[in-house]
Amino acid sequence: MPAIAVLALLAVAAGGCGGSGKAAPAGAPAPARLDFPAVDGRGLEQIAADVGLTDQVVASPTGGVFRVGRNRFGFGLFTVGREQIADAEVAVYAARGASGKARGPFPASGESLASEPAFVAQTTAADPDAITVIYTSQLRLPARGEWRLLAVVRDGDELSATRMPSIEVGRFERIPAPGEHAPLIHTPTVADVGDISRIDTRVPHSTMHDVDFADVLDEKPIVLLFATPALCQSRVCGPVVDVAEQVKRDFADEEVAFIYMEVYRDNNPNKGLRPQLKAFGLPSEPWLFVIDARGRVSTAIEGGFGVEELRHAVERVLPG
Repeated sequence: MPAIAVLALLAVAAGGCGGSGKAAPAGAPAPARLDFPAVDGRGLEQIAADVGLTDQVVASPTGGVFRVGRNRFGFGLFTVGREQIADAEVAVYAARGASGKARGPFPASGESLASEPAFVAQTTAADPDAITVIYTSQLRLPARGEWRLLAVVRDGDELSATRMPSIEVGRFERIPAPGEHAPLIHTPTVADVGDISRIDTRVPHSTMHDVDFADVLDEKPIVLLFATPALCQSRVCGPVVDVAEQVKRDFADEEVAFIYMEVYRDNNPNKGLRPQLKAFGLPSEPWLFVIDARGRVSTAIEGGFGVEELRHAVERVLPG
């Protein structure tokens, strides 16, 4: 799967959705595991057959990077007509390869990507395909290789299943994980380039280009966001930059550096990735890294996230 294209499945599923899904409350809790069938030694196909497959729901991952162990797994749910489904009770099942036994269920919580109106950019508001809500599960994947996925949706007493694209565990090894030291990179500032449009595709431009990452690494907590609101394939870059702007306001009295880094050289996808993304080993966008004052990654998120999730991530790296 080529660089940056790992999120294209979500973009395809979201295409034409028009933002018509009902907004989910921020931090909607995950349903109980007991609300979904136990695996009981079955494979995914047996679970799908027992529950019943639906052709009315599409489930699309928001990322393509997975490690052995615990993974934050984000995905979107859509009707077959490409409208977002924002209020579902859903759980994910996983199995290694075609014949592996299923693991799960892993219930998913709902996460709104909405920001306060003052922080919603024109880039976001004008994008009819911008994702407004994602679901997140905590998947435990104990081995490398191909893993197949199934989403089971509960509607009252009714259950239905839909297959998800397979994922590959252990493919991308260079991305800094929580607990590892962040790579030293320079991030261009307004003072460096003069014309902010060279380093910011958001409209209006963001306020997160005043600090060079290299000047604050190992000195203070950092929120580093790789995104490209005007060129994003995953349709979540605009919303997450808005989220970061709002959370930056919330921590204005704290010594936290908020830095947003564009994805493509000269903001042109035909010119390839900027060297900063290559230094972090990133194959997709957006990516969020919250880094403590010792330069160690505390949180790493591929894809979408909401205000509450980012707030909690920042709170974890504050002194005391």
